[in-house]
Amino acid sequence: MVIWQADLHRPPLTNNQGQPLWELLMCDSQFKFSYGATVPQAQLNSDWVTEQLKTAIHRAGETPDALQVFRPQAVSLLKLGGESLGIRVEPTRQTPTLHRWLVQRTQWYPSLEGHTGAGYDPLHLDSPPPQPLPEALWGEQWRFAGMKAGDFEQTLPYEPIPIRHLPPELMPVNFGLPSTNPLPGIVIDAGRQSMALCQWLQSARPAWLTYIPGDPDGLILHAGLVDRWVMTTFADPEVAEAGQLFEQRKRQSGGLHFLLVRPDDSGMTNTGLWLLRQLQE
Repeated sequence: MVIWQADLHRPPLTNNQGQPLWELLMCDSQFKFSYGATVPQAQLNSDWVTEQLKTAIHRAGETPDALQVFRPQAVSLLKLGGESLGIRVEPTRQTPTLHRWLVQRTQWYPSLEGHTGAGYDPLHLDSPPPQPLPEALWGEQWRFAGMKAGDFEQTLPYEPIPIRHLPPELMPVNFGLPSTNPLPGIVIDAGRQSMALCQWLQSARPAWLTYIPGDPDGLILHAGLVDRWVMTTFADPEVAEAGQLFEQRKRQSGGLHFLLVRPDDSGMTNTGLWLLRQLQE
């Protein structure tokens, strides 16, 4: 399957007539292929996007099956542009190669004649305030957890877990992590709500989890493209210490971590498993 990462955004650039420019960028995950084009704002439409896709396809020598898009405002126009070519759009935050390319381009823009001089963070997305997790879904207990990266790969992916999201590219071995490296995670014992919670999580499309110190401390789920959910709050110093360790291990693991939902703590059955990775926001 051929997958490209794509973005349609407005950089701090204008053309010779002073008209704002929009930029379309596309690349593969290895950055062996990349394509970029700009267009005045008044000429930006789905037909232009389709023509750029055709040009990119000609240069690449292959047609992508999907475009991974992290910017909410870019999704609809890229969907329309790719529709006639049979290219689907996959909204996801996991576009690390494109993220790096966007950051690199911010260093190049000031050298261009049409640079406006305005500051620009290409990765910033407006996000609504965190919403509380529906109370009826919350489980009986939860904890910060961890297991060796090697143990994770050799056990949980092979268990009969009904709801799972384990992207092959996020497996620890692909990040060069030693098998003994602690992989942090969150384990929720959800009791009778186990399946309902997992179904809700799957529909919300988890991206990553963060421990937020405060008064009280909190566990935040980042989901979809810009959504945030307050999974729980707490004021226990020992749990806060575990949260700090969770964040430390997450950094040491390249942002990788997992979310495991089970009906109880017997260790006999699991209901849902997600392998997640936090990227720079």
